[in-house]
Amino acid sequence: MIIQIYTMQSVEEAQAAIDLGVNHIGLTPAEQGLPGEISYQKAREICESVGSRATKVALSVDDNLDEIVRMAQAVQPDILHLCALFGAVPSAKVRELRPMLPAGMRIMQAIPVGTSRVAVDHALEYQEVADLLILDSVTPDINGIGASGATHDWNISREIVEKTRIPVILAGGLKPDNVAEAIRVVQPWGVDSLSHTNKALPGGGFCKDMAQIEAFVEAARA
Repeated sequence: MIIQIYTMQSVEEAQAAIDLGVNHIGLTPAEQGLPGEISYQKAREICESVGSRATKVALSVDDNLDEIVRMAQAVQPDILHLCALFGAVPSAKVRELRPMLPAGMRIMQAIPVGTSRVAVDHALEYQEVADLLILDSVTPDINGIGASGATHDWNISREIVEKTRIPVILAGGLKPDNVAEAIRVVQPWGVDSLSHTNKALPGGGFCKDMAQIEAFVEAARA
């Protein structure tokens, strides 16, 4: 079971998470008020420090291909996570984007899953242009897909897993006390956590809660 944890804000956090068994280190290189966002320079520093110890993932909520490429080139993640509001980067644009990226960089497309089976059709469409899919929830106060802290209909996610041929990561409201059940129901290739592995900081913002990450890893692996 691949375990992906967003969003690391320092080299120390990333290294500590890897020590706890995290496989994918999620980064948010942006200047858009996203939760836990960091500069491109800081994201690149984290990627370089991680090296081959884990897979580096960097998300983009941009819909401009040139801006997406600029971030990807600056940060050099292993995986580019596309999570702009759904439809802002249609599958044809993702196909156009691929040759613009650094060689070998994989694309992970976010699919918003709610209570409608339309998400299944979207997943089948994007599997033709992406290397991985991440199934996530949405909230109106966050730009893009994800970081909602809310779960969605896992039965729809299970159908996507059954019908697609590329790896699927399940996200959306996962935490230590529900990730095992989510895995049982959905049978994904990997699981992701952001909101429920955070620790609030005085005055706002957050850092990663290593105790929660450890509990999440143990529950997912069990």
